[in-house]
Amino acid sequence: MPTHNDQDVTSETSAIWANHVTVAGAPVGFTVRTTVPANPNGVEVMLERWEAGTSEPPHSHPGDDMTVVVEGRMQIQFYQRQGERLVPDGSPVLLERGQTGYVRAGRIHDAQYLADCKLVYVHDRVFGFQEEKQST
Repeated sequence: MPTHNDQDVTSETSAIWANHVTVAGAPVGFTVRTTVPANPNGVEVMLERWEAGTSEPPHSHPGDDMTVVVEGRMQIQFYQRQGERLVPDGSPVLLERGQTGYVRAGRIHDAQYLADCKLVYVHDRVFGFQEEKQST
């Protein structure tokens, strides 16, 4: 059985998960630590933390994205636009620790954070966020 010592690093003790900041206009419960993209054809990587019970409204991104759940549990619901309304497209997708989810560029989705989450988020090229409004 492996033993643990002061040299062991986890998501609780690693400096990687320090120095997160809030972002103006972002949902409550969200903090992020980002990289600085230097390659216009590269990817943008963010280390995200979300508090349990928080969420993102329906939105899309200009590039494909990948989310790796380091800790926690989240749910993604995909949508299709029908006229001015958004309607669910399939059942929600549950992602837990160690799982990876992919979203195609332009695909409308939301996210619900069911437990405190630590995520590695990778976006093809420069990140963008387009909130998807619907009529009531």
